Amino acid sequence: MTTSQSPARAVPAQGRAEAARPLRLFLGLDAVVTGANGLIYLFAAGPVGDLLGIDTGFLRGIGAFLTLYGTLVAVLASRPVPSTAATKAVIEANLLWAAASVAAVVFGWLETDTAGTVWTPLQAAVVAAFAALQMNALRRLGN
Repeated sequence: MTTSQSPARAVPAQGRAEAARPLRLFLGLDAVVTGANGLIYLFAAGPVGDLLGIDTGFLRGIGAFLTLYGTLVAVLASRPVPSTAATKAVIEANLLWAAASVAAVVFGWLETDTAGTVWTPLQAAVVAAFAALQMNALRRLGN
């Protein structure tokens, strides 16, 4: 134990780790859903592209990005108390993704068929829900 550590500090740190459990859960769920979605886009771009009416090259690029992003969110979720700054970055990225997804449909940036037009805002709603849950959990930590 160094001079800057004391037994009195260990208890609040443990309590803080316990209080961070909901945040870790919501980050972990986000990582699993995002990573799975990314892997599906990456390795099943042909059938998914046909279903949604989205270019397979575009889906593979999005899949690679989502797989990497999901991995980074999983690393963050694995921390006893996730970094406030990194968590805020995830929340902001999720909100940006949700807004861009809705804008892509509204402004016709993606040429999708009916399934793609329905899927895009639905997945945006899931991503926005993760952001809201993460934001609430972060607030409960006092950050």
